[in-house]
Amino acid sequence: MRPAGKTHAAKFALALAVLIGTAAAPRAQDDDVVKIGVLTDMSGLYSDIGGPGSVAAAKLAVEDFNPAAHGMKVEVIAGDHQNKPDVGANLARQWYDVDHVDVIVDVPTSSVALAVGDVTREKNKVFLGSGPASSDLTGPKCSPNTIQWTYDTWMLANSTGKSVVETGGDTWFFLTADYAFGQALQRDTTKVVLANGGKVLGDARHPLQTSDFSSFLLQAQTSKAKIIGLANAGGDTVNAIKQGAEFGITSRGQQFAGLLVFINDVEALSLKVAKGLVLTETWYWDMTEANRAFTKRWQQSRPGKFPSMVPAGVYSSVIHYLKAVEALKSDSDGRAVVAKMKEMPTDDPLFGKGSIRVDGRKIHAAYLFEVKKPEESKYPGDDYKLRATIPAAEAFRPLKDGACPLVSG
Repeated sequence: MRPAGKTHAAKFALALAVLIGTAAAPRAQDDDVVKIGVLTDMSGLYSDIGGPGSVAAAKLAVEDFNPAAHGMKVEVIAGDHQNKPDVGANLARQWYDVDHVDVIVDVPTSSVALAVGDVTREKNKVFLGSGPASSDLTGPKCSPNTIQWTYDTWMLANSTGKSVVETGGDTWFFLTADYAFGQALQRDTTKVVLANGGKVLGDARHPLQTSDFSSFLLQAQTSKAKIIGLANAGGDTVNAIKQGAEFGITSRGQQFAGLLVFINDVEALSLKVAKGLVLTETWYWDMTEANRAFTKRWQQSRPGKFPSMVPAGVYSSVIHYLKAVEALKSDSDGRAVVAKMKEMPTDDPLFGKGSIRVDGRKIHAAYLFEVKKPEESKYPGDDYKLRATIPAAEAFRPLKDGACPLVSG
């Protein structure tokens, strides 16, 4: 690390400075501060999924790690990438070159994450992706400086997609967000549908943050597919399902398959609209006492909301990163820090024990949920019932199938 200079984030209108520091004596290493940059969507269609909630989770991780007890000082800053790859890449470069950021976390929107991953590798820093879904981040685009923490499109396809096909949903039409994430999710789900004897009858690709789905829904209706696969997320998923209800999609016999649905989406839709949706997440706030305790603290800055798996992944990844930096007594070499993170077993209150593979894929269990009917819900946020647990060894793509250049043989 270099001496911590005065932050220049204010020079960027898109950067929102959120600084926290823990007073401590400087460590005998490259400098006296570890700087974490939460790069996220602060105001767009993914802001409820991550956004300020991811910043809150990073703060809680630093608090629980207790840097002062380890002779460390930690700062967190936050910035808005506006779901634009060029904005994200430019801010990452600014943070690394000028503001001495050591690690970037979260980064929803896969196209932004891929761009940030390239900058991170060039600058030999660390990128911990909790928000992005594209499985290419641990496949052809894998990097010795990147770890994909929470979920990915392969996992979603092989849990939700496979479950839907096996229960009779054997003809599909996709509504796909037309960028890296949506394309990867459609690709990975198509493979699962075909492998399990289903058929794909077509697709309609829509721009990110679409307000009017009528033409795309009409194409889906015309296809007569049993399943309309939503290869999108956040506000796009919510709008598609709401407008689909107005079109009478489900009343006429077709069903939506939300391939990436978060609790925030369910809350926005209401249980009355979302009931019966099958979805996959790797973390749910109401599954364990530790999850509920985290949620209660997190809600102090996000009252009335519930954390998705994305802030949970931010918390988990920051905890493990700080453990690795402590073990190395340095954060100046990003590749060395990531290698140490892969070497050390993961263990935190939210995801429990796990590991990180050579391709940068964090390994843990995934859970297939069904959204409850309104009458089944006993309290706010009581939205899911568990249908199946996918063990960690089966939840993510086999290492040999990813085409990651870091994997030998």
